[in-house]
Amino acid sequence: MSNDLKTTIDVRTIPPRERHPLIFQTFDDLQSGEAFELVNDHEPKPLYYQFLHERPDQFNWTYLEEGPETWRVRIGKA
Repeated sequence: MSNDLKTTIDVRTIPPRERHPLIFQTFDDLQSGEAFELVNDHEPKPLYYQFLHERPDQFNWTYLEEGPETWRVRIGKA
């Protein structure tokens, strides 16, 4: 499963206003079956709901680590 990871985005080092545009651009650049890993310092539920709204049926979301200090999510293109 991990061999389809294209990149890791650690948003803890990115200004908040740039995070979601970068994440969606990275997702849009994936080929079907590819994925990237998101690293964050809080639960990324708002991002998940944004994906549900803006990319319905196009993504898969798998938690790799669920806090309390670090969240890691594998976001893949269906």
